[in-house]
Amino acid sequence: MGDNELGLFLRSRREAVAPADVGLPDGTRRRTPGLRRAELATLAGVSVEYLTRLEQGRDRRPSAEILAVLADALRLSADERIHLHRLVKAGSGAGACLGSAPPARAVRPTVRALLDRLEPAPALVVNQLGEVLARTAGFEALAGPAGVLEGRPPNLARYVFTDARARGVFPDWESVADERAADLRAAASLGDPYAAALADELAVTAGARFTDRFTASAALPCRTGVERWAHPVAGELLLAYESLELPGAEEQRLVVYLPADDAASAGLDLLSRPGQVALHG
Repeated sequence: MGDNELGLFLRSRREAVAPADVGLPDGTRRRTPGLRRAELATLAGVSVEYLTRLEQGRDRRPSAEILAVLADALRLSADERIHLHRLVKAGSGAGACLGSAPPARAVRPTVRALLDRLEPAPALVVNQLGEVLARTAGFEALAGPAGVLEGRPPNLARYVFTDARARGVFPDWESVADERAADLRAAASLGDPYAAALADELAVTAGARFTDRFTASAALPCRTGVERWAHPVAGELLLAYESLELPGAEEQRLVVYLPADDAASAGLDLLSRPGQVALHG
């Protein structure tokens, strides 16, 4: 991991803002995407020199007021604002202890009861490493035949980058791989040594297809979107997903998949019938 996660995050968000979104002309001579540094400085009411120091890692202790005006100018989401605050704490050493505890793998009984209520929808609980800690029978029917759940514990990032079957399971493998790398980068950037260790492992076992994405993914992963799955029984499924942070210190998320079209709805209905996956397995 680099030692300027705050600066990298600010720059990635600056480059993601279209000038037109903040009332500026696009122009024809822009050498980089998004806003120029001077434009962001003007919008936030800070000096270009100070913004440069932040992005280059020469100032790692911006005040809450500076963070607020930068977040407003960059139009950060609530999750991105929280991540920005945590990056400052991690970079200053105030949050160094947050990443020292082993990843939580125990799932609260109430969360397991919630999964039961979500049946037969594919749903799972993951931690910051992408480990699958609990899941519905619906997710087992979706992911089991592809080998996603074979690890102990199953790990989504490790599967996507090191299992040869992953490219067949995810027709849009490139975008899924981007998200899994961004998930791991988000945890490692906050000083989590276990996320950093998994990243080191994947750098060796997966090589450039992982490291190129990991080093480029300073932005947060998407928490809602659409994935395409290729299933041996149900065929190709277009699935919308929602990823929700669970309260507590465990750093766990609930991910739920829903059909994005009629064909996916019919496919999930097929998988929910008793014996369908085992019959075709």
